[in-house]
Amino acid sequence: MDRRVHILGAAGSGTTTLGQALAERLAVPHFDTDDYFWIKTPVPYTQRRPEAERVAMMQADLTRRPAWVLSGSLCDWGDPLIPLFTLVVFLWIPTDLRLRRLEEREITRYGAAALAPGGWFHPNHVEFMTYAASYDDGGLEVRSRKLHDEWLARLPCPVLRIEHPSTIEDQINEMERALDATGGKHERTTQGNRMAA
Repeated sequence: MDRRVHILGAAGSGTTTLGQALAERLAVPHFDTDDYFWIKTPVPYTQRRPEAERVAMMQADLTRRPAWVLSGSLCDWGDPLIPLFTLVVFLWIPTDLRLRRLEEREITRYGAAALAPGGWFHPNHVEFMTYAASYDDGGLEVRSRKLHDEWLARLPCPVLRIEHPSTIEDQINEMERALDATGGKHERTTQGNRMAA
């Protein structure tokens, strides 16, 4: 069976880490929407690629492969890719845990001095962390829980929700069970996880 999995969630929820781990388990390529959304620049994540161009690039990469894992969010621009998905996985973890992860990631990427007041990346860091913190309460104009919930409700493929902290191994096992599930419209709850198709 072709396995084409899209994993999405808030920044810091672990979509990339989980996507890479699932791709390794399934022995398929892993892709990340950030690689298409952002143009590579000296200061990263500051220049967006035009929407039509990023969609075309993703279609070229994804349609020529029978199976893959795609991490990241494309809810407000990537609808042409929806028919490709076999399964969509939504990750959610508490905001405080997400923000701690993001802070640690930013320090690893840029260094604490760059993020501190007066540092060269401080304005970008403040803007990004403010944006990330707004996920659970934000509206449809931003990457938010509301935007993701509305988008997920429209999908024709099965959706697996993993809405509590759990190990990568447990998450992968749950996704493999969801991929192995066959036909019919159903919803089931397993250890706080919900799948609907």
